[in-house]
Amino acid sequence: MGRRPGRDLLAGLTVAIVALPLALGFGISSGLGAAAGLATAVIAGTVAAFFGGSGLQVSGPTGAMTVVLVPIVHEYGASGVLTVGVMAGVLLVALALARAGRYMALVPAPVVEGFTLGIACVIGLQQIPAALGVATPEGDKVTVVAWRAVLDFFAHPGGWAPVIALGVAATMLVGARWRPTIPFSLLAVAGATVVVELTGIEAGRIGELPSGLPAPSLSFLDPTALGSLLAPAVAVAALAGLESLLSAAVADGMSVNHRHDPDRELFGQGLANMVAPLFGGVPATGAIARTAVNVRSGAQSRLAALAHAVILGLIVFTAAGLVARIPLAALAGVLLATAIRMVEVGSVAAMLRSTRGDAVVLALTAVATLALDLVQAVILGLVVAGALALRAVARDARLEAVSLRPDLPGDHTDEEHALLAEHIVAYRLDGPLFFAAAHRFLLQLSQVADVSVVVLRMSRVTTVDASGALVLADAIGRLRRRGITVYVSGIRDGHHQPLNALGVIARLDEEGHVFATTPQAIAAARDHLHRTGVLAEDRT
Repeated sequence: MGRRPGRDLLAGLTVAIVALPLALGFGISSGLGAAAGLATAVIAGTVAAFFGGSGLQVSGPTGAMTVVLVPIVHEYGASGVLTVGVMAGVLLVALALARAGRYMALVPAPVVEGFTLGIACVIGLQQIPAALGVATPEGDKVTVVAWRAVLDFFAHPGGWAPVIALGVAATMLVGARWRPTIPFSLLAVAGATVVVELTGIEAGRIGELPSGLPAPSLSFLDPTALGSLLAPAVAVAALAGLESLLSAAVADGMSVNHRHDPDRELFGQGLANMVAPLFGGVPATGAIARTAVNVRSGAQSRLAALAHAVILGLIVFTAAGLVARIPLAALAGVLLATAIRMVEVGSVAAMLRSTRGDAVVLALTAVATLALDLVQAVILGLVVAGALALRAVARDARLEAVSLRPDLPGDHTDEEHALLAEHIVAYRLDGPLFFAAAHRFLLQLSQVADVSVVVLRMSRVTTVDASGALVLADAIGRLRRRGITVYVSGIRDGHHQPLNALGVIARLDEEGHVFATTPQAIAAARDHLHRTGVLAEDRT
């Protein structure tokens, strides 16, 4: 725990004030209700704080997870969501034991930015029905549901819900710019609740909440449904791992000396997701917004995250009646403001200006997040980013003809050097020889003409895969069938395995045409030309 517990306790109180309306709102948005959101914040927040790999991370229900849970609720009901949470927790623990956390660093920044932008749009669209004061239309596509809600509102306009939602959102956005340290979300929700109570305005409320956490139970678990719930559980686990590690990385960047353990973080999030459903909680992740508030409030250890969870637990036990009176439109306003604040406009604009590839990946990931589910969007973004990266790497692969220089071993006249240059061509291979660049290499090398000997200099080849090795073998075979003798020099130690395994240089090795250095290969080529009489014929 921290050496200055007072600062941690104060940070925990600040985060709890910010987290309360978010926990309620995300619980309602998920379809399981406000009580589920509170249970998640209390239970998952406590477990992840104890066992997670970040001392500054705050966990609980998040907007990104809500987006994934809505279709699961529609298809499998509340019990399906709870079961998925437990299964996802098991998968996260398995990932932690497999030490998969380190691979988070491989997710490109445009994918993360596009993912965040898409989530913000989805969260905002999810709030449209509550913000307009209409019943949530049927459907599992957020754009369709939001459009139908707008049509319903204009078919029967009226009510104070839009005023409440916009008022709360505006208060949060303006207040955050004016006094970032003041919890305007709680103040705005409290103010809206007081106004509604005093004026008697018709507005939907959260409704009755339990005055405490339910006893842990596994009654929701149906073993026969586990097979059909595996795919949703994989999606939830992937999102929980991605968002939690991203949030922990953000906390590291905001602090001075703190560094998280990614594998332990996955383990802690896995345990949190295994335990929270026993108390009726939805799947949880590390929460970027609450974690950022925690760091800015001076948190130094995991005591702050624990304090946040304990304070929320006290609210559940002592103020459930007051919380039940909060208007739904006020929570919609909180989430609308949260969605807007999730988007770093400057960062997105800079990345769109960076390169065409970055812009494409960001835009594609954002649109896919809105149109598909989040995990599919991330996978699509990673595939496209990977393809663009491979193309860029493949462009770096070069095949260059290198003229023979007088400083190579051997005493030769200028005339002999000229003759050698006509009959021996040395090609230097630079960069990776792999599937993305191999075809272009084959085309270039196959166009070699009017030479007797080709020396392939491979000391600058950075990597060789099976495709590259097979293309190299094909190119060597084509040259040999045209009567051109091939020598190879400078093969790196790590490249012998694929070349030997696929029989690329076995015949050349038997013939003594593989050398450690280029001067040795050139000397052998000269001897070959002298033996075969090529130089003598040219002199005549």
